[in-house]
Amino acid sequence: MKHKNYPAMLLLEDGTKYYGWSFCHSIKSIGEVVFNTGITGYQEIITDPSYAEQIIIFTYPEIGNTGMNEEDNEANTIYIKGIIAKNICNKPSNWRHNINLRDYLLQKKIPHIFGIDTRALTKHLRNYGVMNGCITDDMSNTQMIKKMMKTTSSIIENKLVNKVTTKNLYSFLLPHEKFKTYSHLNNKINFKSQQLFHIAVIDLGVKQNILSRLINYGCKITVLPANSNYLKIKKLKVDGILLSNGPGDPSSMIDIIHNIKDIIDFCHIPIFGICMGHQILSLALGAQTFKLKFGHRGLNHPAGMNQKAEITSQNHGFAVKFNSSLNKNLAISHFNLNDSTIAGIIHKDKPIFSVQYHPEASPGPHDSEYLFNHFIYLIKQSKINH
Repeated sequence: MKHKNYPAMLLLEDGTKYYGWSFCHSIKSIGEVVFNTGITGYQEIITDPSYAEQIIIFTYPEIGNTGMNEEDNEANTIYIKGIIAKNICNKPSNWRHNINLRDYLLQKKIPHIFGIDTRALTKHLRNYGVMNGCITDDMSNTQMIKKMMKTTSSIIENKLVNKVTTKNLYSFLLPHEKFKTYSHLNNKINFKSQQLFHIAVIDLGVKQNILSRLINYGCKITVLPANSNYLKIKKLKVDGILLSNGPGDPSSMIDIIHNIKDIIDFCHIPIFGICMGHQILSLALGAQTFKLKFGHRGLNHPAGMNQKAEITSQNHGFAVKFNSSLNKNLAISHFNLNDSTIAGIIHKDKPIFSVQYHPEASPGPHDSEYLFNHFIYLIKQSKINH
């Protein structure tokens, strides 16, 4: 069956226009336009809750080559506002795929535009910074759309975690059964049946692969809403706490930061923060955050220090900063080696650490896998000492 392509337009907040095509008509979607430089992983990106309220540019010239499958989704709900691509492949070739990207976009009603110069668009955002944009098929009413974007700008980054977090506590027992059947293809995946440690995951927009990696290390997992406080954690009698990734401006989440501060003060167990979790943890420890001009989103960001580096997967628009003379209890463990922003911190006196990147990265890279092992090591040491 041949699908018709419909004319579409991307209108940026500064008035810049890009014309292309869409597989659907009657579209109008506003979000913050950001770019990801990864060559692979478009399914994980589209389903990642950290991209809530954002329109994603894929800088790689063609996506959809391997189709979509049932196992690689990072969440069950789609939170993105749209995707932008140079070309979308309609005839994928991969033994795991069960639907092509075109049909997936139509099925999930994901706004999209393709056939535009994504290189020029990305350079524009690098020069002027990320901004709101609108994917639409309404070519005539641009002034009204620009007004809508201005009223949306103050909303997009605020408290998005409340939109993506779980509403109720739940136990994550096993990864997707089909994913489990592929474990023999990757020697890094070795699901352990024995549950050695109980981990509380505070869901700020958690990705499936974070939970799967913890299962791999023999952990029993309880996932809690983002607003969970110290008393709720205490009742669970967990061995460690993980603060997950998530979307939005971390400094706007006052109540969550306050709860994490209480947890740090009263829970004497290891805490591991990833991405948004790193930012929330840093704010609770007295640091600050600021918005990056165009963020870090891709699979090949180098991070490290002291002549050691690892290639990391990153997805964030904010970064941490702190004054070493004011925040004497914190030390920097990693820098982003592209722009020298802070990429990791450790607490000098407590078993607390966090990173700005994704050690669970799927499809990769896996240079940072050791951080999960370090988290488990801290839990073991904590149990010995107490």
